[in-house]
Amino acid sequence: MGCPIPPGVPSRRLSPAPENVTAARRFVRAALAGAAPDVLDTAELLTGELVTNAVVHARTEAEVWAWADGGRAQVRVSDRRPEWGVVPHERHPYASTGRGLALLRELAASYGVHSDAERKTVWFDLWPEAAAPPTSAWETLAPPGRTVTVALRDVPYTLYWAAQQHWEGLLRELLLVSLSGGAAGVPPKDLAVAQDTSHLVSSSMTAAVEQETPDSTTLSLRVAFAADAAPGVATLRRVVDAAEAAARQGDLLALPALPQIRGFRHWLFDEIAGQLSGAYPTSWTQAPGTPGASPAQLAPWDASEVEAADVPTVAADDRNRIIAVNHSAASLLGWQAHELVGRRLTALMPEHLRARHRAAFTSLLLTGESRILGRSIPVPALHRDGRAIPVRLFIQTQEAVDGRTVFVAQLTATTAPPAPSEPPREEGYVTRPVPGPSRLPTAAERRATAVDGRRAAEWLPVFAATSRALTSTLDPPEMLRRVCRVLTRHLADWCAADLLDEHGRAERVCIVHRDPRARISAEHLGRLPAAPENTGDPLSRVLRGAGPLLVTDLSPLRPTQSPLDARQRDLVTRLGGGSAVLAPLRARRGVVGALTMVRVRDEEPFVKDDLVLISELVRSIALGVDDARLHQSTRSNAEQLQRALLPELPRVGQLELTARYVPSSATAEVGGDWYDAFTLPDGDTALVIGDVSGHDLQAAVAMSTLRNMLRGIAVDRQEPPGVVLRRVDLASGTLSPELTATCVYGVLKGDGGRWSLHHASAGHPPPLLTTRSGEARYLDTGGGLLLGVDPGAPRPSAHDELPPYSTLLFFTDGLIERRGEPIDDALERLRQHTGAYARAPLDVFCDELIIQLGADSTDDIALLALRPTP
Repeated sequence: MGCPIPPGVPSRRLSPAPENVTAARRFVRAALAGAAPDVLDTAELLTGELVTNAVVHARTEAEVWAWADGGRAQVRVSDRRPEWGVVPHERHPYASTGRGLALLRELAASYGVHSDAERKTVWFDLWPEAAAPPTSAWETLAPPGRTVTVALRDVPYTLYWAAQQHWEGLLRELLLVSLSGGAAGVPPKDLAVAQDTSHLVSSSMTAAVEQETPDSTTLSLRVAFAADAAPGVATLRRVVDAAEAAARQGDLLALPALPQIRGFRHWLFDEIAGQLSGAYPTSWTQAPGTPGASPAQLAPWDASEVEAADVPTVAADDRNRIIAVNHSAASLLGWQAHELVGRRLTALMPEHLRARHRAAFTSLLLTGESRILGRSIPVPALHRDGRAIPVRLFIQTQEAVDGRTVFVAQLTATTAPPAPSEPPREEGYVTRPVPGPSRLPTAAERRATAVDGRRAAEWLPVFAATSRALTSTLDPPEMLRRVCRVLTRHLADWCAADLLDEHGRAERVCIVHRDPRARISAEHLGRLPAAPENTGDPLSRVLRGAGPLLVTDLSPLRPTQSPLDARQRDLVTRLGGGSAVLAPLRARRGVVGALTMVRVRDEEPFVKDDLVLISELVRSIALGVDDARLHQSTRSNAEQLQRALLPELPRVGQLELTARYVPSSATAEVGGDWYDAFTLPDGDTALVIGDVSGHDLQAAVAMSTLRNMLRGIAVDRQEPPGVVLRRVDLASGTLSPELTATCVYGVLKGDGGRWSLHHASAGHPPPLLTTRSGEARYLDTGGGLLLGVDPGAPRPSAHDELPPYSTLLFFTDGLIERRGEPIDDALERLRQHTGAYARAPLDVFCDELIIQLGADSTDDIALLALRPTP
């Protein structure tokens, strides 16, 4: 028991009641009355923590001894559950539980635990000035009786750490409610089972992690659990879900889990209970319907990745404050990066959206339910000079190593503003320091530190040669071919590289063997079979973000139901293999491919210690490939073309004009949607909205041709709109006979008091007129065939009066059309929304329509809105 208890030392027996924590503290203070004040205060604090643990976790009678000896204070706290050892926790500043033992480790000069047949005793000694280094004799909790090994594949350790902290916090709050006589809604017996099972899960997971040398992202663990623990795990899942429901109702101080934490917790408990009952394991990266399994969310949040991102990126904490921002985001919005750190996110939002953001963010924290996480949302961002910058906002959550959840937002400008001049390069980002290392510290890693230092020096030539290969070409397949040549010279006997296209389909772009005489059949190159949804195949898991994975069983005789795994094993059969490492090419925007490195000789296999350095090597490869792909996609002048094709709106007295253009969430390419407004020679205002079929650079070029053609004809002869469209159709049919497009052309006439619209349509959705009172109707007269069908067909014109302060909206079908929905239903939904915002400022009117109707559009959206304001 550390130091034996001297004869005659008084003790205090206490029932497992919360008020006895205070009684124990008073007893210790009285027993140590002659000790130094700082020793007395520390002893009282630590005693309170240990007795609290006995009340909460052991739930048996506790006994406390305390005495002073030569200025040294000694305290012993025992309970009647010797079979339940302690569960040490990694100390995280954001954890709501597990602080008692952490305080003991930090404040006590010596401490430990001892168990015998009747009791478990935790002890600590204190000196006014510590005369000896701290010692420890922990006996940690181990699964009782027979155990079963559970395989937990592709565990993102930061997500596990956050989930564990959260469910322990919920159980703690639930216990406090129960002890205070509140209506917790959970039977005391179930709560006790849940607490005990939680300790077993945490202890078993900690022991399994200690045996691993993790890479930078995921762990594949083999965890020993008690064979009869499945009912307890099921109870734990049920109790935690009940606690979370109480948290949503505001009955607990703890907040409910965010979606990715809740999803991971359910997966973890279901895997443990299921495998204990004989089920086959399902990897986290391949579990169907699990939120938070995207490649970005597998990795722990790293502020340096914000700086490295090419896309404008802002990171915020759960207090809605910016903690990191890169130069691209700051420049887009007119700031220096360091000026934004510490500000609230609302500083980057127009005034009319701030209340909505605060409500949505608060709702997310209080309910754990999100409407926008993982979706591409078109919204206006606020430039420092007050301008609205239309962007698409994509928010994901990542867990930091200290237990926080970080909200990472990528901003994609939907119209390209003039590029700001490049200021002198500053830090790139400024962030509040994140405590702790970038990976989960384990005993295995600490033991291997010296060895890794020597091995890292041996790997320097590999990193240097790989870097040269990455900078030698901008073609991704050729880049990977050159990288594989480097890897086969230094690291593997042969290597294969796969790339994922924008639809998630994998293609094997190269196979490189160290021996130039090795014959590689073309049948192993090209498109790979689809990765199954739920399989343990290493390549399938890696293509979803797991790994790097060490594979030592490359037997070709192993049965498989996966065509992808069969293809992989056939290649191993042809080229040979004793061990392999499969690593994802995980870049900023997700997994872009995978590398397979194989050693044929059994005497020099890959080992687990190789994974840390391979992880760093493959990360640089992935970033190089991603940069090359990004260069290819932006090599064309699509952005400059888009800027040129979106005109500056004319200034018309007593008339407000506003326009929006939002590319689809599915692609960043410019398409065939356009709007236009210009002043005619007689002073009238021409208004145009249109959509050329197709969504690529060719469609954009055709749209530009058609737009300029319409401008020229409209200015040359100021004829009725139907006649103008007929002349445009004739000209287009002659010059571009394959072109088809829809269009509305209108001429706005007025003298500041009364306004009227003369208009004609070529197969396009009709303009929508909304009065100030909220009444809305479509101007559906003057319709005709789309351009390119029958150039000789007559085209009628129509005429409608515009009441003062009414809003006239021209729009393309991307705003309303949804797959499988009748067009009439879509038009009616838009009509109801415009009525709701009839009195809003015109900018707000357009922004709200795009936010509410365009969030998940797979097509471009163009809007042109006007409002007469006599």
